[in-house]
Amino acid sequence: MIKNEISRIIQARQSIYPTQFNGNIIDKATIQQLFANAHCAPSHKLTQPWLFKIFDTTSKQDLLEEIYRINPHYDDTIKSRLQLKFDKSSHVICICMKRHEDKLPEWEEIAATAMAVQNLWISCVDSNVGGYWSSPRFSEHLHSFLKLENDERCLGFFYLGSYDASQAPKRDTSRRATVESKIEWI
Repeated sequence: MIKNEISRIIQARQSIYPTQFNGNIIDKATIQQLFANAHCAPSHKLTQPWLFKIFDTTSKQDLLEEIYRINPHYDDTIKSRLQLKFDKSSHVICICMKRHEDKLPEWEEIAATAMAVQNLWISCVDSNVGGYWSSPRFSEHLHSFLKLENDERCLGFFYLGSYDASQAPKRDTSRRATVESKIEWI
């Protein structure tokens, strides 16, 4: 039988959007624990393809300026929304992946990286730390800025921030399909 506590934690995972963050800085020990948990994700042939580029209070603005540079068409409204996300986030993480083309198909390494992010995400349950995975189109244009190798790529951002858990909206499961609609017994 599956332990009820594990099921509860998995089912309690939710997106907390940067607009819900309070702007407080998450301490380094907490950040390190989150990424230690992320690092426990499974990966075929133990390739551990995930790479996390962590931007904090001093480096977030550099990332934001690079986003503006590669998107010169952004108007003031878009820039204002992005600035608010960055300001309210304690950390902005670029989720990256290293390919091992000689060992595995790309989808397996993307899946392993997503499992690492899921570990990070469920580690936030029952805390005042929340997160949101965003995959903006411009992520693929950050290769040089992030100093990625030819066999590495950026899969998006994970906004991480502190929030008042008592004020967060309850997780809405009403829009989810039923589990029965997603399985077929053979």
